[in-house]
Amino acid sequence: MATPTRNRGANDSSGSDKPNKFTNAGAAAGGFVGGLGSSMAPPINITVNRTTNNGSGGGGAQGKRPHSEALLPSPEFCSPAQVREYCNTLRAAAVTLSIEVAMAAEILKGVLAAVPDPQGRAFGSRIRAQKVARKMQRSADALRDAAKNAGACYSAFQQEFEEEINRVRHRARRPQVPQMNWSQQ
Repeated sequence: MATPTRNRGANDSSGSDKPNKFTNAGAAAGGFVGGLGSSMAPPINITVNRTTNNGSGGGGAQGKRPHSEALLPSPEFCSPAQVREYCNTLRAAAVTLSIEVAMAAEILKGVLAAVPDPQGRAFGSRIRAQKVARKMQRSADALRDAAKNAGACYSAFQQEFEEEINRVRHRARRPQVPQMNWSQQ
């Protein structure tokens, strides 16, 4: 609650007690922001653009796609490691895009809700904004589902081809041979 203060100006010599409604506004705002600060983190977007020009005019050198804006590696599935890399990259990209699109849906809803309704209906703009933003939110949900399915794809690959993976894995390892440590005497 605001505390009464004595407002004495240059021409005011009377000691009238008027409540100053802005006295504790800074403290109230600071307490509100401080209380939210521990429970809500601000959205931070980090974008890294890296352009390399190695002078090769041809596109598909070393399994890379010819354009730099590609989010995914080339779909060459010659080894389990390539399957894992593709699924992990797809999952990471879909999660990131899902978060971005969900934030964009909320921003779109807020911006469109501020547009006045042409018929002057109460909450008419909010209802129309919700209808529009719902489609973008569904896109975010679909991207989240794509991320889940990418992880499930690699899991299913491991389950279905476990025999082949283990056969090659055992052949690739050398058997452990106990080694003599001559320095310990």
